[in-house]
Amino acid sequence: MKIKPLFDRIVVEPVEAEEKTKSGIVLLAKDQEKPQMARVIAVGPGGNVDGKEVVMEVKVGDKVLCSKYAGSEFKVDGKEVTIMRQSDVLAVILDK
Repeated sequence: MKIKPLFDRIVVEPVEAEEKTKSGIVLLAKDQEKPQMARVIAVGPGGNVDGKEVVMEVKVGDKVLCSKYAGSEFKVDGKEVTIMRQSDVLAVILDK
C-alpha cells in the first residue's frame, strides 16, 4: 500500500482487539469496542499548519493510543485504515 498523508496527518491501522475477556468469555464482534490502539503506517511531513510549526513526534511502526472517535476511516487495498491528525494521538506505547 502506498499512501502519503499531508501536513500533520498520520495513517494508522487498528491493532486487533482481544476476543476474550480475562475470565475467558468470548466476545461477539458487535460487543467489542472500537480499538483505540493502532500501528502507524504513514506519517505526513509536518510543517506550518494553521500558522504554527508542527514537528512530527510519531514515526512509522509506532504503536499508539488514539482518541476513540478520531480521524476518518477508509479502505485502502482492502485494509481498514484511519487518517487522523497527530494531535489525536494520546500516547506512544513504548516496548521494552
